[in-house]
Amino acid sequence: MKVELQILDPRLAGWGFPSWGSKLAAGLDLHACLDGPLIVEPQAAAVLIPAGIAFRIGDPDWCAVVLPRSGLGHREGLVLGNAVGLIDADYEGPCLISAWNRNPPQSGRTITVRPGDRIAQLVFTRIARPELAIVTAFSSKESQEQNRSPTRGAAGFGSTGVGAACPGRLPGRHSSL
Repeated sequence: MKVELQILDPRLAGWGFPSWGSKLAAGLDLHACLDGPLIVEPQAAAVLIPAGIAFRIGDPDWCAVVLPRSGLGHREGLVLGNAVGLIDADYEGPCLISAWNRNPPQSGRTITVRPGDRIAQLVFTRIARPELAIVTAFSSKESQEQNRSPTRGAAGFGSTGVGAACPGRLPGRHSSL
């Protein structure tokens, strides 16, 4: 697969773009292409930060997702304002990062984003477009065999709970066959 990439901000070359954080990293580091430091206040509205690039995937079997950087989200509270950014194969506009400070307002923990900071990552992934069959009811025989229950999901979101799937087994311990 080949992705056409336009560098919109010439400073990216000096910041080491394009690069993956390691040889086996899945995400391409995205830099904050700002003219000066940006203070992101706790719980304030999300801000759009230019990544300094535009690209076109062009292949309908692929898309890209913009994801937060794990450490920034966990340690600092900098996450994406839209949780995940989905970029379709035919999008050709500038890549923008929706940044949000998830820290509580009373913490006073502002986050300073500086020009060139790596604040998000771009992951390319395959997509599937299944054939959709509109039905009035699910084929219950298959549902019962596959899910062992015709009412799976009747309790709604999170219906399987949080307990261990095998109550007699402790996490990390495996029985021998």
